[in-house]
Amino acid sequence: MSQHAPVLTRRGVLRAAAAVTATGALAACGKSDDQATNGVVDVELWHGQVDTGKAAIDALINEFNRTHPGIRVNGGGGGVTADSMLQKVTAGLAAGSYPDIAYIFGSDLASLTRSPKIADLSGALHLDDYWPAARDSVTVKDKIRAAPALLDSLCLVYNKKLFVAAGLPAPKPGWTWDDFISTAKALTNPAKGVFGTGWPGVGDEDTVWRLWPMIWDLGGDVASPDGKKVAFDQVGAQALGTLDRLRTDKSLYVDPKPGSEQLYQVFLGGRMGMVATGPWQLPDIADKGLEYGVVPLPSYSGKPVTISGPDTWTVFDNGKAKVKAATEFVNWLIQPQQDIKWDVEGGSLPLSKATAATPAWTKHAAATNGLKVFVDALDSARVRPTITGYPKISQFLGEAIVSVLLGKKSPDDAIKQAVDQSNAVLAVPN
Repeated sequence: MSQHAPVLTRRGVLRAAAAVTATGALAACGKSDDQATNGVVDVELWHGQVDTGKAAIDALINEFNRTHPGIRVNGGGGGVTADSMLQKVTAGLAAGSYPDIAYIFGSDLASLTRSPKIADLSGALHLDDYWPAARDSVTVKDKIRAAPALLDSLCLVYNKKLFVAAGLPAPKPGWTWDDFISTAKALTNPAKGVFGTGWPGVGDEDTVWRLWPMIWDLGGDVASPDGKKVAFDQVGAQALGTLDRLRTDKSLYVDPKPGSEQLYQVFLGGRMGMVATGPWQLPDIADKGLEYGVVPLPSYSGKPVTISGPDTWTVFDNGKAKVKAATEFVNWLIQPQQDIKWDVEGGSLPLSKATAATPAWTKHAAATNGLKVFVDALDSARVRPTITGYPKISQFLGEAIVSVLLGKKSPDDAIKQAVDQSNAVLAVPN
């Protein structure tokens, strides 16, 4: 990586997708205000960004305000990070005081749309050229309920030196989970404190989202098409069985703390051969001087499959004038000319294929080893479904994963409990 290599910043480690239990009964009242001040519509944005992400969105806001004299976006509101945005917005909705736009994690959008104050952007946004993961993340019950804000994908980063030391060839696209298991075992060296790979062991969303590509690849899904039961009951044990084999081989480092920071520190310290992660981790890896490579995730079928965890710009209904102005801003923000600035400086992958084709992105990707692999993975990336029951399903599956990682339950017993618990949640209409 050159000295001019870009810095990709993660918007915060994937957190547990907390259910928005209050939104179903949120007050329908809000600060409806269609009045413009001196012909200018004020738009309040809660973005929750910090460091380079904040600098990037602030610069874009300033540019928009300069080129759109009839609208003034204020990005100073909210006073919380993106990790705390859901709670802040939920409290604001209940109190009848909420922003015009907020940065909302994709896994929270479906629950939030139970409030009548979330605007419907169907017809206002045209997302045909955007990656499927970006489109799907903002679609709830066939309606566009937000604009895509940030896009990532999950791939496998490996330590080249550890592979050489173990006499192993570099992994290649198309490799299988059996290949992964045998490679992890060969990389493991207890005498030197080296693990083949690692997995979060808290049970939060960071623990869970890594399992979905395995389940999808096996033909399963989060929920059935009618949404009344889970669709991983037939294949979940096989996916968990893969983790159990890694545990049995003692090639798996299980991170006991939230945020997966210890897991990544083990990798950054040169004591882990492979780690599944996103593009946000590349700057830290490069800063450590590790010789690394990036490959797609292994699969059972030999076909590429991965997951993306997009975030959204969600628009709130504070009156027609404000909805129109807010929609104009987010629509402007996701166009290639602005998207590329947000991607390079704020840490997103391109939201659309048009952005990915720009010379600016091509130059940016070329400066960072492995970044192109994450973009190419978007062709096969899927997202968690935008259903209100997802947070609970995630909780139960997270508990199942941890019980297997710690050797407390067999894959069959663990998945059966998660299925039974999840089906009870989905059986209740919402």
